[in-house]
Amino acid sequence: MNTFQSWYGMQPRALRALWTINVVFYVAWLLVLGRIPVVAAFVLDHFALHPALSDLLYEPWQLLTYNFIHLGLDFGGFLHILFNMLWLVWIGREFEEMQGSHRLLALYLISGIGGGLLSVFFYNVVSPGNPIIHGASAAVFGVMTAVATFYPYQSIGLLFIGTVRLVYVVIGLLVIDILFRMGGGTAVTAHIGGALFGFLFAKAEKGGIDLSSWARIFFGHRRSRHVVPRRTSAVRQQPAGIFGKVEGWFGSTKTGEAERPARTSSTRVHTEAEPTLRPSRDSVQIEVDRILDKISASGYESLSDEEKRVLYEASRR
Repeated sequence: MNTFQSWYGMQPRALRALWTINVVFYVAWLLVLGRIPVVAAFVLDHFALHPALSDLLYEPWQLLTYNFIHLGLDFGGFLHILFNMLWLVWIGREFEEMQGSHRLLALYLISGIGGGLLSVFFYNVVSPGNPIIHGASAAVFGVMTAVATFYPYQSIGLLFIGTVRLVYVVIGLLVIDILFRMGGGTAVTAHIGGALFGFLFAKAEKGGIDLSSWARIFFGHRRSRHVVPRRTSAVRQQPAGIFGKVEGWFGSTKTGEAERPARTSSTRVHTEAEPTLRPSRDSVQIEVDRILDKISASGYESLSDEEKRVLYEASRR
């Protein structure tokens, strides 16, 4: 329990809040709420997403609330929330530490609502129906896609597979979704919509359009106490061919932003006879804190190339 409390306390604020709401509701649903027929019916009718316009027009909040409730009582329902929360922690923590709590919250909500809107369009225009949609999958897909767009070099280690570029993980999961038509109360359209809106969110923010400043109100306009994240890996070159084109859609790396200077044959090893001046750990941390403050106030794109390089180098230590 002490280990969990320590881990929980180390999570940044937005991630901790999102994780807590999802998990606490699921536990309450699993143990109490989902076992009482009247209560279960009320939650399903008013807080899960019903794409039918006749339902949604009277209860538009469903576009928001469905992103926080997982209603499966079987083992499949447990896996549904488990993997959603794992992906959110794996990807969302580093994003929040780099971009700010308000931006993660805004991304989660915009992606979830976007996934809901695409589902409404699909089930009213393309293939009429009124399934019950619930869970954080759309929002999580949005977070994953936005991170892959902000940081095209971002990779993640997968069991039995190895290190894979995040953009390919997102594409692979969406393809699996489409091919196998995941059931259990989830909707492929919501996943696709969440990924689409996460991509658009990142492109807009990178283009100087602020879509997240409104979320600062939830965090008192202050920056949380960040720990500089550690990157999993970096790609030094943009690959050619179709894979390079795919990554180009999500964004390209820039000198000083994503790439670490490569070692060349001219690099020399310094000895005692050839001392080199290195900044102290304290001075580096002070500079990183200043850069994080600037990100919180003005966004990542406000950084100079040198500031981006300093932040990235710090994240590699």
